[in-house]
Amino acid sequence: MMSNTKEIYLTETGLNELKKELEVLKLEKRPAVIEALKEARALGDLSENAEYDAARNEQALVEGRIVEIEKLLEKAVILEKVATDRVSIGNDVTIKYVEDGEAEQYSIVGSTEADPFSNKISNESPIAKAIMNAKVGDVVTVESPAGSYQVEIMEIA
Repeated sequence: MMSNTKEIYLTETGLNELKKELEVLKLEKRPAVIEALKEARALGDLSENAEYDAARNEQALVEGRIVEIEKLLEKAVILEKVATDRVSIGNDVTIKYVEDGEAEQYSIVGSTEADPFSNKISNESPIAKAIMNAKVGDVVTVESPAGSYQVEIMEIA
């Protein structure tokens, strides 16, 4: 269960994606599920009606996601373009792993928008926690489940 006080950090893009998803759920999916329920009811005996059960399950999923998105939007804190002197949520950060010299760029986003496959990491992840408030040139230690390692902040955008 989500805490009532926890703020949800979203970029403008993330906010727009959630609004778009909510619109699709309310204007397309919800009416389609209601129609499927009507059609399944018309088939008769609801006790052994697989179509009716499937439509009810779909309805529960759609309604649950609508409520979830509405709660996220209520608690959303929109990240404006942030300063680039120190790492914070909303920054794109290039780091170099001290051990092997490999560089990576990450976008620091709220947990709702995190997508490791797109290099969008949550502000609650071990690496983001470690580099938060660091400046270009700082070397910080990241404590991760696999052990600790050091990264150097190369660029903040």
